[in-house]
Amino acid sequence: MPRLVDYLYIVATIGFTVYGQLILKWRIAKFGLLPTDFFEKLKFLISLLFDPAIFSGFAAAFLASLAWMAAMTKFDLSHAYPFMSLNFVVVLLLSGWLLNEPVTFQRVLGVALIVVGTMVAARG
Repeated sequence: MPRLVDYLYIVATIGFTVYGQLILKWRIAKFGLLPTDFFEKLKFLISLLFDPAIFSGFAAAFLASLAWMAAMTKFDLSHAYPFMSLNFVVVLLLSGWLLNEPVTFQRVLGVALIVVGTMVAARG
């Protein structure tokens, strides 16, 4: 039987995942558009890999994986996985606030439908 503190593994997974997505988008936007030429594209992508902030996004993805593995020792997958839909909610809100991305009615409705669908599936 999982304890309330065990949910911190799920919260950590969500936190690291959201951080990684936001930091990648923020830093990649600073680098500009992906070139069309193959070798310029390759050079561009390699330069992204050596950006410290982008590297921290990859590190966050790794930490999210570790937290998820810990969560899997405490919960059934069918119970824990629906919580991952919270990533959509948090990314939508924080990308609007931090990255000035539009938070439209359609996006909010889409995320709400995902969350409701996940809740229905989790109870079934």
